[in-house]
Amino acid sequence: MKSIWTLSLALLLSACLSSNNDPTASGGAQPTPVTPAEVPTVSKFSIANQCYGLQSVFSRQYIKTSGNRYTAAPATEAESFTLRPASLGNYLIYGRDKQMVTAQGSATTASAEPTDAAIWKAEFDDKKGVFRFFDASGKLLALDETQGLVLTGTDSEKSQFKLMAANNCTAYPEMPTGMVGKPYPGKGEDQPIIGFADTHTHMGMSSEMSLKGDVGPSAGGVLYGEVIHRFGVPHALKDCADFHGPNGIRDANNILEQNPTGTHDTKGWPTFVDWPRRNFLTHQVMYHAWVERAWRAGLRLMVIHGTNIAALCRVGQLYANKPEADCTDMGVATKQVKYLYDIQDYVDAQFGGPGQGWFRIVKSPAEARKVTNQGKLAVVPGIEVAQVFNCGVTILPDGTEQRKCDEQSIDAEIEKLWALGVRHVYPFHDIDSALGGAGIFSGDVINFLNFLDTGAFWKTTECRAYPKDEPSVREPGTKMTTAVPGTGSDPLTKLLFDAVGGKAPVYPDGIRCNARTVTDLGMYALKAIMKKGFVIDIDHAEYHSKDIMLDLAEKQTPAYPMASSHDAHGGLTSDQAIRMLKDGGVIYPYKGNGIKHKEFLQKLKFWRQKAGVTNTPIALGYGADANGFGGHPGPRGGNSKPVQYPFTLFRGADWGPRYQSLPAMQVNLLTIPESGKFWHIDEVGMAHYGLVADFVEEVRLESGSEGLDALYNSAEAYVRMWENVYYRANPR
Repeated sequence: MKSIWTLSLALLLSACLSSNNDPTASGGAQPTPVTPAEVPTVSKFSIANQCYGLQSVFSRQYIKTSGNRYTAAPATEAESFTLRPASLGNYLIYGRDKQMVTAQGSATTASAEPTDAAIWKAEFDDKKGVFRFFDASGKLLALDETQGLVLTGTDSEKSQFKLMAANNCTAYPEMPTGMVGKPYPGKGEDQPIIGFADTHTHMGMSSEMSLKGDVGPSAGGVLYGEVIHRFGVPHALKDCADFHGPNGIRDANNILEQNPTGTHDTKGWPTFVDWPRRNFLTHQVMYHAWVERAWRAGLRLMVIHGTNIAALCRVGQLYANKPEADCTDMGVATKQVKYLYDIQDYVDAQFGGPGQGWFRIVKSPAEARKVTNQGKLAVVPGIEVAQVFNCGVTILPDGTEQRKCDEQSIDAEIEKLWALGVRHVYPFHDIDSALGGAGIFSGDVINFLNFLDTGAFWKTTECRAYPKDEPSVREPGTKMTTAVPGTGSDPLTKLLFDAVGGKAPVYPDGIRCNARTVTDLGMYALKAIMKKGFVIDIDHAEYHSKDIMLDLAEKQTPAYPMASSHDAHGGLTSDQAIRMLKDGGVIYPYKGNGIKHKEFLQKLKFWRQKAGVTNTPIALGYGADANGFGGHPGPRGGNSKPVQYPFTLFRGADWGPRYQSLPAMQVNLLTIPESGKFWHIDEVGMAHYGLVADFVEEVRLESGSEGLDALYNSAEAYVRMWENVYYRANPR
């Protein structure tokens, strides 16, 4: 009896994780003892990722593993379990032998493979200080002295458990972050945010757009991998053969690389032989632990867009053999935005309950300031689709249009998006719509996708004159292709051949812009978006449409600032950039490596000087387009000074006085202990979003304190721009 008491007391005085419920902080999953004073208030959420023995209230016996069963035993033989959240308040009960308590009829079994039968809903009775665990049918776990761990429909002391803290658990498999240190809070909600902004990502893109697994894939099923999964990284990023076929033969990346017979090693966690890669665009790059690594490095604001291109999605349906996948622009995009709330809940579950996680959806600038002051990531939902507000268009052979929306339906869709939490909107995307023309930057495949969606190829015109001796964000227009791309031997080009009968449009030589600009309905939509207080993104608008949008913005009092968040497809020239900055807008490029950051910073300084903007700190964030189809930056190469691991953020050369009050953050080479797989930014570039932390060191090496300050000013600059548009329509 004395030995049981001694062990129980010891168990009570230790725990598996520190009180911040931080399962991946240093990449390890090793238990960290805490003192009783650090143990959080007990709840059904606070037990997340912690280590316990389960003691029956009735018999005072503990659960013990006996082969593939569970029996009753004294404390000296107690099993220690990691309680791994599958979702908020629901757990996998994971033993030291890497097996999980799993319902099997009226009994339980130990299973090495997680299933829904291994998920247990926890309830805590704070008056009695006991836990109950329910299976999906509502039956309770109960410890019987003779039958062992069973299921029962009767609530009694046999189905009530005390959780006795332990320190010898096996951690559930998870992607490490490779970071050591405490994320920094802000210095007050009324003080400038220190941190950087990514204003263009697609974290809602996933091979399953829900935690439950009941919504379906995005992009017609061509993108493989999930941001979150109730069974963690072994299932979120497992072998992709089911999606991409044996050896990846059905991978749509083969089309993008114009190699229809291409193959790849499909193995995922934990070895990741061939994916993710920076130019392998059909695999998940925004797994939540990778984004967490970036947040720990100082990412404080992220705009996540629901996105889709209907015609491309339909090709994905064919190539991925997912005919059931939704391909409507607004349908897919809104599902992706809703998925962000699943992600928020899942991160909360890992960190101890509602509101405890680092991933926080915000719906106003004030919420963004509150969240970033807490040291968390402010997530702004956005929409980037061609048929925004369901405003598709069919253009008939005689040039007449059949519009699929009107002013009333636009107003209704705006209200739906606002209620969903969307605050950043692209009025135009890659395909023409009833609102206007797409900014042309690809003269071949996207033009044919435009034909599939609208029934017409782009009509083009000469691009207007612009100051070619001054730096552009992106030069306008492109050379148009006058032949169907490809050979018809893959699903995309076969679909194009069948649709156009092998005939292609004929265009004049030289650089061409889209002749379709903002329509009357598009002008109505722009005014309605401004009236509501959305952030308007000027990217993807046709080059001449950007002039029209700027004219409209400057008619407002004060001028309505806009954003350019990822290199201004369709063109954004110096004269337009200067107007945007003068109006209070932000211009952030496609995320490059540290060299591009330095080069773009020089452009930004030129435009600011021409615009007479001297009263705000220079700010330079980026739009990574992660999980989009734009690709990611490669290594700097050449004679660049190498990144050396580990390195420390906020200390040492180039980190100025304002960073010295922030806790130091050590960045290690991101390595998976189970396999030894690692990612070195000098070798692979931005293979996935976790390499954003390493990009910060590239910025320091290439542009020193000036580059770092511009980067860490970028979240504040975005929020100031957002305040300018939001509060004119939504008074404080």
